[in-house]
Amino acid sequence: MPTVAPLDLEGHCIAAVFLDDVPHFAFADGSIHRLDQGHKIEPANDGLLCAVHDAAGDRLITGGEDGKVFSVRPGGKVEELAEAGRKWITSVAAGPQGAVAYGSGRTAYVRFADGKVKEFQHPRSVEGLAFAPKGMRVGVARYNGATLHFPAADGKPTELEWAGAHTGITFSPDGQFLVTTMQENALHGWKLADGKHMRMSGYPAKVKSLSWAAKGRWLASSGAPAAIVWPFQGKDGPMGKAPLELGTRGNTLVTCVACHPSQDVVAIGYDDGMVIASRFADAKEVLLRRPGKGAITSMMWDREERRVVFGSAAGDCGVIDIAG
Repeated sequence: MPTVAPLDLEGHCIAAVFLDDVPHFAFADGSIHRLDQGHKIEPANDGLLCAVHDAAGDRLITGGEDGKVFSVRPGGKVEELAEAGRKWITSVAAGPQGAVAYGSGRTAYVRFADGKVKEFQHPRSVEGLAFAPKGMRVGVARYNGATLHFPAADGKPTELEWAGAHTGITFSPDGQFLVTTMQENALHGWKLADGKHMRMSGYPAKVKSLSWAAKGRWLASSGAPAAIVWPFQGKDGPMGKAPLELGTRGNTLVTCVACHPSQDVVAIGYDDGMVIASRFADAKEVLLRRPGKGAITSMMWDREERRVVFGSAAGDCGVIDIAG
């Protein structure tokens, strides 16, 4: 039976991650909590708005209301990477070779490992950021579509148009597809080789969490009373194919998904704090955590693929040990 080591804190957990296999929790007040031979706290942003795990650098990148971008490394080392004056940093992304992207208002910034920063202006606000898995390319979610920039080169960006407000963005692990979350209850995608559109709609709520399965064969998403998992094995992605619906629970919405690092399994978090794991092949489910306080906002698997760290909107956090 899975066991849960709880960590009951005050406030909204924005990100729950493992850094050097130590659980870290980033909160909206800017505090970074870690379970490292006891409960320890480090300050980061004065008002934290966004955070992303940098797998390559084993660090957490945060942005906030103080207009600053921080890097949080194992052992509680917090370093300021960038500052955008009095503007809020509303999105961050981690890229190759130590690069970091951050968005503030209508400007997207890319900071290279040597500290050099490049700016990209847009007609409307930058809503989401993501780096492509190969090469130095960054995607920006914006109103009426997405823009692809090549920060290391001088040239025109690639514009991908689709009417509506696009709020988040992700590249498939093989770099062939780009998917955005939308203000309406839908996802939109592009096949980058030919610009073909992919419409993924029918959600009862906004999609706030996306997770690619191992090798990018599936894309799991929140926003329904089940995890909606789209197939991306074919050359045209999910077009003409029905998604899997895993972990269906009546009227309880899925708020967070985290795919297993190597197997076709997804951890599913709900708005009542419950967490289950479900297998793609046969939809078999295992209860990982009973309902708690607040919607699950963030989850991540550890390197050994045995533990799941989770955070909630009510500060109800913890670590699940699958092996018990």
